[in-house]
Amino acid sequence: MANVHCFGVGLVGSFVASKLADSGHIVHAYDPQPFRVLGTPGVEVHHLDPDDYPIDVMLDMITKQDGFDFDPSRDIVVNMLPGDIGHSSTTALAELPWRTVDLSFSQFTPDRDDAKAKDHGARILWDTGIAPGLSNMLLSSAYDEMGPLVKGEVRVGGNPTSPAGGWNYMAPFSPIDVIAEYTRPARVIRGSELAILPALSERHDIEVQGKGIMEAFLTDGLRSVLTTIPAEELSEYTIRWPGHIQMFLDETENAEIDVERITSEWQYNEKTPEFTWMEVFAQGRDGTRMRWTVQDHGSDEGHSMARSTGLVTVCCVEEWLNNPEMLPPGVHPPESMSPESVNRIVSRLIDEGVEVHGPVTTPTNQ
Repeated sequence: MANVHCFGVGLVGSFVASKLADSGHIVHAYDPQPFRVLGTPGVEVHHLDPDDYPIDVMLDMITKQDGFDFDPSRDIVVNMLPGDIGHSSTTALAELPWRTVDLSFSQFTPDRDDAKAKDHGARILWDTGIAPGLSNMLLSSAYDEMGPLVKGEVRVGGNPTSPAGGWNYMAPFSPIDVIAEYTRPARVIRGSELAILPALSERHDIEVQGKGIMEAFLTDGLRSVLTTIPAEELSEYTIRWPGHIQMFLDETENAEIDVERITSEWQYNEKTPEFTWMEVFAQGRDGTRMRWTVQDHGSDEGHSMARSTGLVTVCCVEEWLNNPEMLPPGVHPPESMSPESVNRIVSRLIDEGVEVHGPVTTPTNQ
């Protein structure tokens, strides 16, 4: 089995590390607070000091060769660090002839390092979660089926199962990254051209089956599909319970964002029931429509965002381990995955208990 090096083992990263270890891989976990995987069979923990970068620790161990084995043709790195530290790690990995599955998320996308990665023989598959990630794959499937799209829309969010007052929200990953989603302008496609719209705009109510009315608003989550999926209109909307985003706007309208307070108030509570829901919709020029919905309520293995996001990452890792030449040197978006790989990923999600429905094709007049 392969050695899999997991950078960051928080709520999502720990789920990924544990699932890969369950599959028999030797997992190395790098984190300043690796308590979620301590004692997990098959996971070797590398505790980082606050100023340590996991890639430096890893390179140091390779240099010392003190019982540490890394074979670039067999082994793989999974970057699941948040924000800027995640981006910095991917940028550094672009200078090494290794394979990297990148789940980190920041304003700066790793495709900017494509030329550097090719020069160094690095191979990076980025945005390997539910959205971006699976959403990209499904939009790509729609494009393969229908050609250039008239419209493509992604609606996605992880939320408490029912509103309970206050923010009606808890962050299933880094709250700082969530705040960045709320403040970064949204890049979308309008009239077949790139347009930049204010974050949180185009607010509208939607009906989520089994949950009731929720609120959707624009966020900057399309990323690679802005250039890989030809379309007249493309949008990504985040889903929250009504009142959440207005509360954010009211609190930040005339004052700087109190990151420390909001981070505390959005702290994830494992005792609170929660769910992740996504809808991907596409319409072709002939009026054909395709729609997928994905929903999960978590399990004893992990909360819903860890499962729905982490399982996609796990599948990407295992697809690449099973086919070492899956991708050439360079930086590749999730829609680079083959249709066969996408089908296996969707099947794995269903096998693991994630609800996936689609595609649904309906005439234009319905």
